[in-house]
Amino acid sequence: MQVEIVPERQIITSGFLQREVLIDFYFPPGENNLTNSDLLLINDGQDLSKMDFKAILKDLYDKEVIMPLICVGIHCGTDRKNEYGTAGFLNDKGLGAKADLYSRFVLEELIPFIRKKCSSANFKSKSFCGFSLGALSALDIVWNHANEFLNVGAFSGSFWWRSVSQDSTDFDESNHRIMHNEIKNGKYYPWLKFFFETGTLDETADRNNNGIIDSIDDTTSLIKELVKKGYDPEKDIRYIEIKDGSHDVVTWGRAFPEFLKWCWGK
Repeated sequence: MQVEIVPERQIITSGFLQREVLIDFYFPPGENNLTNSDLLLINDGQDLSKMDFKAILKDLYDKEVIMPLICVGIHCGTDRKNEYGTAGFLNDKGLGAKADLYSRFVLEELIPFIRKKCSSANFKSKSFCGFSLGALSALDIVWNHANEFLNVGAFSGSFWWRSVSQDSTDFDESNHRIMHNEIKNGKYYPWLKFFFETGTLDETADRNNNGIIDSIDDTTSLIKELVKKGYDPEKDIRYIEIKDGSHDVVTWGRAFPEFLKWCWGK
């Protein structure tokens, strides 16, 4: 089956964010009836064109290895560091002040807009993913609204997001990483599935001098918190580490097909 994926641009005027939000629809091929389809929301949707996301989808559909999936790329705004973060928890620099508003935009404005666009009262499932700070945002939204979602994908997630500066004598990574604490203090939602990606060249920082760069350390320690919560590391969690992978769109594009196949593979 040879298919063609043509993104469709839409604009939403958000009352919560007080700005226009660009979104790109990537519809599955040959699907005239989108009722009861799976839906994937993607933070930093402006990066999808850079990774040639439509070519990634085309290849997977041509090979018939994934189920039909509605993908919606959400372009970030100019105040990304405040809209993407952890709702209810500012970081040590006071960033993330609009994360709660962004969550409300996703749940109360974006998803109803998508339902109307697709003429679908419900979706078979809803999932969320993102890159870097957008990955933190996606996981925070899914974790705090677990009844709405099934899968979450985090590519080079900013899981260092902390409540106390690491330069402070009070800093303790076991207590002051915000997303880790959300997992620790949260409930167990047995239906959730988690996909994580890091690259061995994501960064060079190693704040605890254990020989593991922080991005990998923060991700693997967050996975440990999920396992402690009750998630099966074989069935519920997929983690891939890309050798020579960097903190960039090219690397995330290499990992994206694995995420799609793991969650929606035939």
